[in-house]
Amino acid sequence: MLFCFINGDHKVHRFRSATIGSPVIHFGNRVGIQRSPGETGPCAFSWAVPMDASTSGTTTVQYHNIPDQPITTIVAAPVSAFLRQATCSFFRQPANFAPDYELSISELAALDMCQRRAIFKPMTDEERQTLKQRCGGSWKLVLRFLLAGEACCRREKSQAIAGPGHSIAMTSTGEVYSFGSNSSGQLGHGNTEEDWRPRQIRSLQGIRIIQAAAGAGRTMLISDAGRVYAFGKDSFDEAEYGVQGTKLVTTPQPVDSLKDIFVVQAAIGNFFTAVLSREGRVYTFSWGKDSKLGHKTEPNDVEPQPLLGALENIPVVQIAAGYCYLLCLACQPSGMSVYSVGCGLGGKLGHGSRTDEKYPRLIEQFQLLNLQPMVVAAGAWHAAVVGLDGRVCTWGWGRYGCLGHGNEECESVPKVVEALSNVKAVHVATGDYTTFVVSDDGDVYSFGCGESASLGHNTAVEGQGNSHANVLSPELVTSLKQVNERVVQISLTNSIFWNAHTFALTESGKLYAFGAGDKGQLGIELVNNQTERGNPERVDIDLN
Repeated sequence: MLFCFINGDHKVHRFRSATIGSPVIHFGNRVGIQRSPGETGPCAFSWAVPMDASTSGTTTVQYHNIPDQPITTIVAAPVSAFLRQATCSFFRQPANFAPDYELSISELAALDMCQRRAIFKPMTDEERQTLKQRCGGSWKLVLRFLLAGEACCRREKSQAIAGPGHSIAMTSTGEVYSFGSNSSGQLGHGNTEEDWRPRQIRSLQGIRIIQAAAGAGRTMLISDAGRVYAFGKDSFDEAEYGVQGTKLVTTPQPVDSLKDIFVVQAAIGNFFTAVLSREGRVYTFSWGKDSKLGHKTEPNDVEPQPLLGALENIPVVQIAAGYCYLLCLACQPSGMSVYSVGCGLGGKLGHGSRTDEKYPRLIEQFQLLNLQPMVVAAGAWHAAVVGLDGRVCTWGWGRYGCLGHGNEECESVPKVVEALSNVKAVHVATGDYTTFVVSDDGDVYSFGCGESASLGHNTAVEGQGNSHANVLSPELVTSLKQVNERVVQISLTNSIFWNAHTFALTESGKLYAFGAGDKGQLGIELVNNQTERGNPERVDIDLN
């Protein structure tokens, strides 16, 4: 069979289909061939029309650049006669939606890929157009927004959350397991009895959970339908100090105040909660009366308030909460950026000072470092970012060496961790005064406070070596090399009131735990008066 290219000036160039090795894309009765890797130009596709097999022609493929322009300016024939259905070459099958004739080829391909994302699928046309405008008026920017959120938050994938005294684990299919401290009902099993055995939360059967957040005495879960379920302590006052409150919720209950917001992520800080909507809007509640921390509300106010200021019209892909401050990873047409708001003590807001910020403020240092932020992490008093190029930046209170700069100095603006210059990082996690970094090859590095043996720096034989030593510069966690599998996620306790523990999740869904286990939060039975594990030990649960 023969085909012919239609160039931008409508000139025809024929070729034989047998000579083509690239995947085809169909647009009505037109066929496109993806250009070879060496070709350059504004568009990654060329278009062709099937011709009669008896027509003579050359067997040499001729590639032509076609400007990124609406389809109506590319094809010579009337649009209505030919354009019936769009198909993206990435999927090699009908996209099952009518094309917008005003879209360029690349925009159409981006829209096709957006429609296959889990969060985008249930959106109405009006909601999709609103998201498109928030992202800069382009489907390619919407696609970048969706992919960035999936990457940094592990949506639709297995996860483990090391909370203050209790733990949450989610399978890739949305089942939820909990274990550890349960004095406030934060395990969601209908009682207040602590349990070291991972137990599935049965009341959530039939509901697929994609995200979780754990705070002192409280847990929040988010379903794939955007609903938020909460249990445990219902206030933020005395619960932070482990004192029993008055009202406890021991099974997951929908948060009615969030029922009109399609939530995709939650973050629990000290004295406040933040949630992120599907459209990239941030809402907070229970910040307290101090207007410098966001909203003039009462401490126990559970009504979500939109975060005002610079982020009102900028989509956010990830939020991270620390001790009375919040970090937001924003997606703009010019690239990714980080905003911070809240308490500036210790320089943890990253603006070169220790003053509080009432409204979100752009951290400008990343532009000076020429670093494109891709993942943010907020510890109690310090923060970290992984850049697109794999560099790691830390800032805030450097106690115990948690910044990884070889000292305990504070840094009020993000500073590159030079000791990791030969490591391409893809993930970072922060706790009280501890930091973990995961490289692209699955290696894990940790630094900071060694209390509770939560850094994982221990010898192969339990009890030998000093597993409680502080580490001022990043060190390879050799104990995790022994699992002989790639680590994809680290989670560690982020609270100043609890002994820390750490989870390492592998590519195949195996979960390893180490650190403090006095409340059963490791998911491992401790015997002979043990209170912690220095070496990673497999938790008896398969998250895949």
